[in-house]
Amino acid sequence: MSSVIAQTRFSVLDRSRTREGHGAPQALRDTVELARRIEGLGYHRFWVSEHHSVPGVAGSAPTVLAAAVAAATSTIRVGTGGVMLPNHRPLVVAEQFGVLESLFPGRIDMGLGRSVGFTDGIRRALGHDKEAAGDFASQLTELLGYFTGDQSAHPQVHAHPAEGLLPPAFVLATGAGAQVAAEAGLPLVIAAARGEEEMLRAIDGYREAFRPSAWGERPYVMVSGSVTVAETTEEAERLLVPEAWASAYSRTRGAFPPLAPVDEILALPMNDREWELFEEARRGHLHGTGDEVADGLEKVLGRSGADEYLVANSTYERDALLGSYRRLAALVGLPRTDA
Repeated sequence: MSSVIAQTRFSVLDRSRTREGHGAPQALRDTVELARRIEGLGYHRFWVSEHHSVPGVAGSAPTVLAAAVAAATSTIRVGTGGVMLPNHRPLVVAEQFGVLESLFPGRIDMGLGRSVGFTDGIRRALGHDKEAAGDFASQLTELLGYFTGDQSAHPQVHAHPAEGLLPPAFVLATGAGAQVAAEAGLPLVIAAARGEEEMLRAIDGYREAFRPSAWGERPYVMVSGSVTVAETTEEAERLLVPEAWASAYSRTRGAFPPLAPVDEILALPMNDREWELFEEARRGHLHGTGDEVADGLEKVLGRSGADEYLVANSTYERDALLGSYRRLAALVGLPRTDA
């Protein structure tokens, strides 16, 4: 194992993906169970996500789900990846995390994003529009002020029990959001959604613009992406199939479906457009045998200088998903407690 991998923390983000034959309630229970297993494998954090009106994703209330995960575990850090701040009032978000931090002191992470609903209908149901994301910086300032007690947006308003607590806050970003993280003095969580080169430029800009704050004395970068490890390259590629097909399906039909079994997908008669999107969705993922993944990790960690890697995997077979996380934990030398 290289020194760059040994010096990096590894954590997990689970989106509570639904599966054919297993509805949303089961997906949420699967997430809680996976968190228990991930804790035993020695990962640093376990985060959950926020999606609204997406049939293939059950995680719509991340702070509620984080409470269930924290209650089912004992040592791993638990958080959100993330709460989409434009969808909520900062006061309510502060109160929710204040409750979490009070119930599970020293274990709660407050991951915050600036995305809004996927469609106009969802945004209207949430009471916002596309422009709401443009207020993210001011919403973030207000939110953090409720914890430090110096927010000025609403004089004499206090968030209890949040005031006086400082659960670590993180900004999930792609491009412009990295500057918001830097100016607020917060850790950055970033993925190569627009390509690795653009991600690296955003990281460089974040480090250059970072301002120390009560929330962080130095820049902290968490790179996020899928990392799939299997006994063979072919087996690792099979694990990518369910999510790749869901992506292709959504881009041709406008609906994000539950994950389907691999053999069922590979037997489908795809048209040219579907096959093109399916193949595109399978590219760009870090996957393969232990040696292949180690080589890929060394490259991305070396280029980005990331402090942490947030692994976000999904596939139909839960045992195969856990097996991949188990192989990755062994590969990077995590201190297992479930042996």
